[in-house]
Amino acid sequence: MTTTSAQPALAPATAKAATGTGTVRRKQGFQHGGWFVAPFLVLFGLFVIWPVVRGLYLSVTDANISGKGASFIGLDNYREALRDDMLWDSLGHSAYFTLLVVPCITVMAFLLAMLAHHIERGKWLWRLCFFLPFLLPSTVAGNLWEWLFNPTAGMINHVFGLETAWLADASYAMLAVVICTLWWTAGFSFLLYLAALQGIPAHLFEAAKLDGANAWHRMIHITLPMLRNITGLVIALQILASLQIFDQAVVMFDFEPGPEGATRTYVQFTLEEGFTAYRVGYASAASIIFFVIIASVALARMWLLRNREEGAR
Repeated sequence: MTTTSAQPALAPATAKAATGTGTVRRKQGFQHGGWFVAPFLVLFGLFVIWPVVRGLYLSVTDANISGKGASFIGLDNYREALRDDMLWDSLGHSAYFTLLVVPCITVMAFLLAMLAHHIERGKWLWRLCFFLPFLLPSTVAGNLWEWLFNPTAGMINHVFGLETAWLADASYAMLAVVICTLWWTAGFSFLLYLAALQGIPAHLFEAAKLDGANAWHRMIHITLPMLRNITGLVIALQILASLQIFDQAVVMFDFEPGPEGATRTYVQFTLEEGFTAYRVGYASAASIIFFVIIASVALARMWLLRNREEGAR
């Protein structure tokens, strides 16, 4: 009787001791994990948080490139930026580039992944050829396509029998940058699609074949729905990357804004204001505006993804 009556009394003490032990373990785990995270936090604060804070400060001053004699001017830089036609033109060029690149590169990467996934002979060679251009530096890709688009010595006009001044005509300048970008960056999205295709269970296609579904029906009703999430990821990543277009455009046009400023993107406009016109405060305000635009796109993507997941439940 004595032993039986003591057991309920010991139970709360045992639970309390176990809870205390778990708390101690969590604290110890946090302390040990904190040392592993600390180097990243230091670098993140030094190269991300501090530049953003510094940019916010400079955006409300009339600072020049020397960093001396800056005075507080409030929101004057932002007011000027919102009325600057060149800023809006450069933002329009970036948006136009994005509208051309994102759907093309999504479809192109999907088709290349389908080809590499279903081809039997030399599969590794095809995969290497499709992905290899992505490993090239932007300067190499830009200079290569600058030569290919040369109106007299370039291969594009020679092979297709054209006489188009790709890099000297405002109507074709941005299209040339788009073609270069598709060739150069499609390999990354191709790799994402290829990995997703290999993750689709084979028994789904076998069951569809037994039911009489042809290749087109299998792609429409099995492949594309199974790739919906990866397609959303590819589109989101390409939108964010395309809005920040800079490297290949300035390399192909020798760091100039192209004919009639047709390839002056938002990033290039900000660079010109900060390091050519020496208006660091105004360039910082333009950068903050662009940061808000990029952040809005990313948050919109997260909101749509969350709503889709909730709807699926």
